[in-house]
Amino acid sequence: MSLSEKMKKYQVNVDEALERFMGNEKLYEATLKKFPAAAETHPVEEYIRSGDNRTATANAHTMKGVTGNLSITVLYRAYTDIVQLLREGRDDKALDALLDILPYQESIIECINEEN
Repeated sequence: MSLSEKMKKYQVNVDEALERFMGNEKLYEATLKKFPAAAETHPVEEYIRSGDNRTATANAHTMKGVTGNLSITVLYRAYTDIVQLLREGRDDKALDALLDILPYQESIIECINEEN
């Protein structure tokens, strides 16, 4: 089973993503394989907890873009909400929303890492 097929089990809108990637499944999967590194280099939780709203917001915005590009819709919607909450200064609510989706994000990362 291809990585793209595996992603469908996580409610990733692979068909939409493949349209964005002009039907190039190899390119899409190569880009998907970069997702774990993006999540690692753009952490949000630690910056919310430390009170660094600016970095938390920037990192959440980056993750919003990455997940949107890959059509990881559940994460995209969550990061969209998190960015808005952070911009409104509602860091506690943003942290709650983030903690709700991190297990899902970790499951996707584990699935991708199995392919590497």
